[in-house]
Amino acid sequence: MALSLTEEQVDLAAAVADFTRSAVDLLATRQEQESLAAGQLPSYWDELLDNGLHALHLSEELGGQGGTLVETAIVLEEFGHRHVSGPFLSTVLASAAVNLAENREAHTTVLEDFAAGATGSLILASANLSALKISDGWAITGAVPALSAIAAKYLVVGFDLASTVHYAIVESATAGLSRVPAVGADLGRDASTVVFENVVIGETAVLTGVTASQINALHTGFCGSEAAGIMRWASVASSDYAKIREQFSTPIGSFQAIKHKCAQLLINAEMATAAAWSAVVSVTQDQTQQRLAAASALEAAIVPSIEAITEAITVFGGIGFTWEHDAHLYWRRAISLNALSSPHEQLLIDAGEAALGAQRSIDVELADEDASFRRRVAELLNSALALEDEHQAGRWHTRGSRRNFLADNGLAAPHWPAPYGLGATPAQQVIIAQEYARHNLTQPSSVIGEWAMPTILAFGSDALKEQFTLPTLRGELIWCQLFSEPGAGSDLAGLSTRAIKVEDGWKLSGQKVWTSGAHEAHWGICLARTDPTVAKHRGLSYFLVDMSAAGVDVRPLRQATGESEFNEVFLDDVFVADEYLLGEPGQGWRITATTLQNERTQISSGVSIGTEDGLRQLINEQSYIGCRENALEVLGRSAAISGAIGAMNLRETLKQVNGLQPGAGSSLAKVAHARLSRQTAGQLLKLAGPSAIFAHAPADAVTAQLAVPQVLIGGGTTEIQLNVIAERIIGLPRG
Repeated sequence: MALSLTEEQVDLAAAVADFTRSAVDLLATRQEQESLAAGQLPSYWDELLDNGLHALHLSEELGGQGGTLVETAIVLEEFGHRHVSGPFLSTVLASAAVNLAENREAHTTVLEDFAAGATGSLILASANLSALKISDGWAITGAVPALSAIAAKYLVVGFDLASTVHYAIVESATAGLSRVPAVGADLGRDASTVVFENVVIGETAVLTGVTASQINALHTGFCGSEAAGIMRWASVASSDYAKIREQFSTPIGSFQAIKHKCAQLLINAEMATAAAWSAVVSVTQDQTQQRLAAASALEAAIVPSIEAITEAITVFGGIGFTWEHDAHLYWRRAISLNALSSPHEQLLIDAGEAALGAQRSIDVELADEDASFRRRVAELLNSALALEDEHQAGRWHTRGSRRNFLADNGLAAPHWPAPYGLGATPAQQVIIAQEYARHNLTQPSSVIGEWAMPTILAFGSDALKEQFTLPTLRGELIWCQLFSEPGAGSDLAGLSTRAIKVEDGWKLSGQKVWTSGAHEAHWGICLARTDPTVAKHRGLSYFLVDMSAAGVDVRPLRQATGESEFNEVFLDDVFVADEYLLGEPGQGWRITATTLQNERTQISSGVSIGTEDGLRQLINEQSYIGCRENALEVLGRSAAISGAIGAMNLRETLKQVNGLQPGAGSSLAKVAHARLSRQTAGQLLKLAGPSAIFAHAPADAVTAQLAVPQVLIGGGTTEIQLNVIAERIIGLPRG
């Protein structure tokens, strides 16, 4: 769950965790509350400086560690998890802002002082501050609330002049600057109102080349990292408590309501980590990407950190609401981080404006890239560009010369083993995805075939591989999945379709339902019960069914949308030859795990998941009701969460590329995607307004709402997914 993505980063996070365990004590934070509020440094501060954690992102020439902003974010996430007190967040925000300046050499002394242990505070540009141009710089007047400003030697202050935001370094001892202390919401940091009375800022103090969007990305990225740590604490602490706290003589973690709370807390913590990481990465990208990423860190990390602690307290019960429990310390910090990032609306509006013409994207940089492999892929794709597909039917079912060429050269499913794929490693898959994008080509998909064929390659005979693989890759064979049944939806092991052994094969009888694409499929992968006398998981077998065989009756199901993408499939003594049984009888459940694994572990190369496309269309076509700013804010919020989910998927890819064990991100993303789809469809309908009385409303707002159940139910309901996350990932007891 931590922010680390490489072995070196994992080692850093472990070292920081060791430091916090040995040096940081929440009891000491409580005892030092008054001195911390007065701006004094916590008792562990010298040890923190000795470890160089405050200067990871500063160059060695300045006295720093020569690391990156991401490494500092890793420290912040760990510190958030442990509730480390003091001005660390404010200091690294200030020093990192100065380090971004194009005229950094002019601020060498200040940066060296930061590396030596000077403290700082970053004050975002505010309408409460006014700037007047004077002969030797600017005079700043106004008052703003600030965190850790009393402890700070340097303030990095934002001010607006002629609609352009500037940031400048101001020493706290500067004439006209005062700090009025107050009791802070966060008991581990000082809070004050910083008053500027014609504080003169010289031109040499201004950070040139530092933009408002860049500072916002840095600020939300670092604050979001700490918020992600808070949310990790909420997830871990509440889940641990749910495993041992008993009610009615049973652990409360066995109750479904608690399972779902804990699963949602884990999902939200993972999204927060991904969003914060994405924002930090965006600091070196362009303004559009910074705006999208900043909103993502705000909406997926900073804002929900308050609710995460609230939910955790509902798991703890009354004990969590006491002063002695640590929960309120994290709660207070989450409140403080939210306040520090206010106002939220403008960040979301800016993100909405950016989302009209762009999606969040992060270029994956490979440490040891195989340049010859990239050249070979590029040459093949150049050749593919010269070809045309004669049969155009969208991404899924297009076929022809170009697709044949891609399939024959291993680029239709490059992760499959040769000779059908390239046996591409995760890093090579990233290269291939990048080259497809660079050539403006879409990698072909065989849809259900992407799940069926890896299973056949793993368990099928050479004859089956020869019969199915290339035709599937070329789009000549379409597959469907005959798993779900009327009486066994998410309970796949409870299916009742029977397979009876006959001479040279089997006869299958039963009913399947919600079968996508069965009306146009040539073959289906089918689970059927071959032994009703054993445990339900053990009596299943895995068959390949010819959809044109006698006894197969496909009946399209018309959905609420009016479309018929799903089907009922009736099997009436359908003969399946022995060679189309995969594996041995009774191995179906184990073989099915291969199919489902391939469904959930696709290599991801992008970030945004595109849930906001309808909102984007509605605004671009000016078909919304209300003011444009409100519509942009809605789009910005949706794009922010979409980007967080996409970043979570991308991080799973990067873990594989870097040789780390992938986490649970892909499973968590499925629930997060369903939740976002439901929310976004509702917002789209609201923005469509009265025009939603028409079936063909702008941006397909009505159809989008009617299609929501597909996401909520398909592949296992959200509730089932939450149970799986709670029991198999978190380890809560079964109910």
